[in-house]
Amino acid sequence: MQIQDSIQNKLIAALAPVHLEVINESRNHNVPPNSETHFKVVAAAGLFAGENAVKRHRRVYDILSDEMSGGVHALSLHLYTPEEWTAVSVPDSPPCLGGGRK
Repeated sequence: MQIQDSIQNKLIAALAPVHLEVINESRNHNVPPNSETHFKVVAAAGLFAGENAVKRHRRVYDILSDEMSGGVHALSLHLYTPEEWTAVSVPDSPPCLGGGRK
């Protein structure tokens, strides 16, 4: 199973999100073609209600601990309650400035 699929499946099972996007942004970084090292996750789930950003991030990192200890180098998280999701605009990821790319 690909890393992106694993991330998506685990988050669906653990969070029961009303919205979920798992975006492979590896192509924007200095990695080989078809890499799965950099991801952006946009999720809206009722489980996030009453949790601040740190607790939401910890929850997702706990769910994805295997992926984070393996091939995933970076994980951009945009986590919302369903109510927050209706009022937000998810920012674009900034361009990569590291990794030896010129």
